[in-house]
Amino acid sequence: MKIRKISPGDLLVGQLLPWDVYGNGGGLLARKGQLIGNISELDSLAERGVYEDWSAALPQSREPQSVLRLLTCAQLRLQPVLQQIASGVPVAHARGVLEEIAALVTEAVRVNADVAVACILHQQSAMPYSVRHSVDTAVVAQVVALGLKKPDEDILTMTLAALTMNVGMLAGHDRLQASSGPLCEADHRLIQDHPRAGAVLLRQAGIAHAGWLACVLAHHENEDGSGYPDGNAGACVPEPAKLIALADRYCARVSRRSYRRTLTPNAALRDLLLEARNTDGLPCAVLIRELGIYPVGTCVRLLNGELGVVARKGLHSTTPWVTSLLGPHGAPLHSPLPRDTRAEHCAIREVLDLDHADLQFRMEQVWGRAAAQ
Repeated sequence: MKIRKISPGDLLVGQLLPWDVYGNGGGLLARKGQLIGNISELDSLAERGVYEDWSAALPQSREPQSVLRLLTCAQLRLQPVLQQIASGVPVAHARGVLEEIAALVTEAVRVNADVAVACILHQQSAMPYSVRHSVDTAVVAQVVALGLKKPDEDILTMTLAALTMNVGMLAGHDRLQASSGPLCEADHRLIQDHPRAGAVLLRQAGIAHAGWLACVLAHHENEDGSGYPDGNAGACVPEPAKLIALADRYCARVSRRSYRRTLTPNAALRDLLLEARNTDGLPCAVLIRELGIYPVGTCVRLLNGELGVVARKGLHSTTPWVTSLLGPHGAPLHSPLPRDTRAEHCAIREVLDLDHADLQFRMEQVWGRAAAQ
């Protein structure tokens, strides 16, 4: 056992302390299992704390990382950074902090992309929409970029842009999300101007990466020139920005929103495919290939009457594996049951709206430790 000084890289906001933390005089500062709630707590522990390192004396744990924890941590860390950038207050080492958050998203997708995609559907109340939506968009954009075999450097730039794409309307984003009435003229201006405002705020925060800023500025431009803020078209729109826009639209349509009907995942993909008919349809086709016709996390009813959730992709996009949770008469099953939807009696009869599926479950019941809280 060794006494070690805590370094900033040892801990993350949103993480549970993996050990007791002591001050230089030996007094207990924080107990194992305590949640690190914000950057100030993290900085305080890193400045004053030491811990007992038993790693050399204990066998190495092979427990898989939790995708849910990684994404939750990314959201918890992103929220105060975006708020600070949006306020115009200088952010120390803004690019480095945001790259660390992007690394959490990348690790989540690497560990289990299926669970990362399911979190978009089943963690909708965990954080404010403005923060959660940016992380969700980064996840889907990464899935598409990996399917297109994009270079790691391009994926990082795209991820950073997705995380910061809406900083120019951060203050009004959650308000607009909760609004059920028609938007006023000021709200329309806020929406139209937020890509340009976001790029300005990022420059003020010390972000000078041209590709990153270009993606933030262009993430609402369209292939046919009908987008905003500049009405650019075709090759004038950076390709990573097109992937962000695609991911943005998918995540927005499957999210609960007061002013717009929430779409089921398969309906959202169908609409995106129809929209892509007159443009470059390759990214959309790759999105559907990677997510499947029934994306992981989709709530379904099977031909045998059971209700469940798509747990993982199958051999074909139309026949995923489903975990059944409720029996034909609505009673909870004794334990979740895996169903191969290639079997005739287990084929998918219908896709259920999240709000009306009547499925209450913890993600860990379906995806195990990769989805542990």
